[in-house]
Amino acid sequence: MNFRTFLLCIILCICRLYTTDAQTPSDALMMKKSELCLAVIYQNDKWDEYWEGTLLRDNQNIGILTRNTVMPMVAYGLTEKLNFIATLPYVSTEASGGQMVGASGLQDFGIFAKYQVYELKKESGSFLSFVTAGFSLPASSYLSDYMPFSLGLGAEEFSLRGILKYEHKSGLYLRGSYAYMYRTTTEAERDYYYADKGIYTTTMDVPNATSGELALGGWLFGRALQLEVSGMNMTSLSGDDIRRQNQAQPTNKMNFTNGNARLRFFPSFLKGFSLMGGYSQVFEGRNIGKSTVISGGITYQFITKK
Repeated sequence: MNFRTFLLCIILCICRLYTTDAQTPSDALMMKKSELCLAVIYQNDKWDEYWEGTLLRDNQNIGILTRNTVMPMVAYGLTEKLNFIATLPYVSTEASGGQMVGASGLQDFGIFAKYQVYELKKESGSFLSFVTAGFSLPASSYLSDYMPFSLGLGAEEFSLRGILKYEHKSGLYLRGSYAYMYRTTTEAERDYYYADKGIYTTTMDVPNATSGELALGGWLFGRALQLEVSGMNMTSLSGDDIRRQNQAQPTNKMNFTNGNARLRFFPSFLKGFSLMGGYSQVFEGRNIGKSTVISGGITYQFITKK
């Protein structure tokens, strides 16, 4: 199954230089003008059960599916209110059972622009709103129809996300976001497939999707430590189900609901650096693995020019 959008929504890439914060496509933080953030995130994703349509089952021909991702990430503050973010994940997949061989390689190159639309500051706290627009496309010629071992969906994706955040003066905050993802088609190495009906072509339609996230978090020890819990839901707007005893394919409707816990630490003895860790669990899904995800990473942020 493909976890590209899921990964982009839970990637932890918060940087800090003194009191300055960098951001991800889905959070509510902005860097100042001319600030650059470099990050490397590692993620381990495992599942031994998946939803075949709405039926939760295992598969001895797969056993435990493991997906490892190394995500380099760059973020830059073009202005005080406009930031750009670029990502390029390297993914490898493998299974503990069966005869199928996993895959590895570059997945999708993504670029995002985040704009701060509105900010209201009061003594009690602050309210902010943002809009993030993104585009991604395959960075290598991986086989998208080789599921669940494929590196990605093999389609171009355009996304638009709205973000709202309220932060109390104590450091406690509430954030919500909603996104729409438009996806193009992908090419399969076969000229016939079944998606509710028989289709004679190598071109597969990849369903568009929406996602929503609600997060509760807070800053501790003079903003040296950030803790956050969140829930996320992703819903495909079309698509078919995996047929009984059949293989998944990019035309499938992929839905899920998950819970996430994250922490970020900004050590005073390493100026500009931050360390992070995260845990995520998929609780409910459709045509997707019941994943447990553990992640960690390091970031470095600095001002490129005065």
